[in-house]
Amino acid sequence: MGLLSKFFSNTRKPEGFLGKIMVNGMNSGSHAALANWGLDYIKVPEEGELLDIGCGGGANLARLMERSGRAKATGVDYSTVSVEKSRKTNARAIGNGRCKVLEASVSSLPFSDGTFALATAFETVYFWPEIEKSFAEVLRVLAPGGRFLIVNEDDGLTGANEKWEKLIDGMHTYTPDELLAHLNAAGFKDIQIYRNESKRWLAVTATK
Repeated sequence: MGLLSKFFSNTRKPEGFLGKIMVNGMNSGSHAALANWGLDYIKVPEEGELLDIGCGGGANLARLMERSGRAKATGVDYSTVSVEKSRKTNARAIGNGRCKVLEASVSSLPFSDGTFALATAFETVYFWPEIEKSFAEVLRVLAPGGRFLIVNEDDGLTGANEKWEKLIDGMHTYTPDELLAHLNAAGFKDIQIYRNESKRWLAVTATK
């Protein structure tokens, strides 16, 4: 694996020194603009429990708390580097008991059924194993009527994603129709698709 491929593979699971560089970048730049764009398509609950899956550098956990009045936020990531960075980013909220960050995979979320009012996934479903089973696991931990927000940097419609899929092992950029089909199969309803056509950004909302 070349250095370039090795670096960008850290978008999937940040590890070591290169992973630390990657998670620092996740908290700034176009990632911030994309996250805020996607969050505008859903109302973050004022109370209850929020879950960010694949929390990366932790900035989106902070955004969820900023948009909520009193809800508590939990972040999960299967990368030790990401968990460490997310905990540093949200150290004050963790100290106040409003936030926690756990090392875990979407394929086996360590939570009881019906725990969360909202689950989010920013720039991460590209890498989820057995996507419909992963979506079903998200559905399980959502409360009745709970919402799920997916935000992707590429809508998979132009072919521009192909270079990244060649660089990053296991990556798949889902089209809107693919996500719609997989979410339906997992049991979600009221699925809405939003696109920024000029930037190729994609946001999807779904309800339990």
